[in-house]
Amino acid sequence: MFRTKPQIAIGQIDRALEHGIEVWAWTFDELYGRDYTFLDALESRRQRFVGEVPCDFHGWVKPPRVLRSAPKNARKRGRRKKYPRVARERPSCEARNLVRYSPVFREQRWQRYRIKNADRGPDVWEVKWSVFWRKNAQGLPGRRHALIVARNVLTGEMKYFVSNRVPDERGVTLRRLLRVAFRRWSVESCFREAKEELGLDHYEVRGWRCVHRHFYLTQVSHLFCARVRQEYDRSERESVVAMESEAEEKQTDRLTVEQVRSAMNVWLSTSDLPTSVRHERYREELDKQKYYQRRNRQARKSHTKTRVARLLALGLDVDRIKTCL
Repeated sequence: MFRTKPQIAIGQIDRALEHGIEVWAWTFDELYGRDYTFLDALESRRQRFVGEVPCDFHGWVKPPRVLRSAPKNARKRGRRKKYPRVARERPSCEARNLVRYSPVFREQRWQRYRIKNADRGPDVWEVKWSVFWRKNAQGLPGRRHALIVARNVLTGEMKYFVSNRVPDERGVTLRRLLRVAFRRWSVESCFREAKEELGLDHYEVRGWRCVHRHFYLTQVSHLFCARVRQEYDRSERESVVAMESEAEEKQTDRLTVEQVRSAMNVWLSTSDLPTSVRHERYREELDKQKYYQRRNRQARKSHTKTRVARLLALGLDVDRIKTCL
């Protein structure tokens, strides 16, 4: 039976809830955010969400009037109208137009947040938000939501998020909503690593059983590499201290899944070779790992320095603005 991605996602969420898995809030990209039925399904399950939505997502910043039945003096011409329906005086509006023209957003000042520390340096976005009533699958306003618009200070990229939790209500803060909204990159990075390093998308089979077997083996391999990386990797604080120490060139950088996968390939391919040959291959692999770690560390340091300089040129000190870290 054919099912869309949002329908598959709801099935996976139901399965997780049946197994007792609880999350503070779900997050997703705009493919799921544009599906009103998907959002309604999360609401019906009493699940929090902070999801990205397209710029043409419809809703209201003020609750519209809903007509439950036809007025007594209504003209009986044309096709019969369906009720309940939203009154004409306040139709829904696209998110991008609300941000551009609505006084609720125009009278706000941008709030700057340090969202995360990427490999290329600190990521800073400007944020505005407002209480929002999104349009549901029936075209009617739902419960109170929050519409969050974020703009990258360097590139000007715009992102729109909708959450069914409003800041400053029930202990919810804007900082926490932003932390959830921008956390999706780690999930996307996980899929990228599984595809590029472990061949998640390199299957050449036709049956569902074979496809599932391939996915299971790939996921187990990815979990193994991630656990090894976590076990032998230094903490973030130790990495910063090592970079600032005088013996920086002698220090090793944090491991990556790619390096763990490469080391495991060498170990498996040399398991039946003589000891001297095996040790020689180990030394070659270790030298290669140190070289790439040193190069990656220097690249991150250079990119971070460049981005911090660009932000300072705009009058932004990343250590003095709000942070989501």
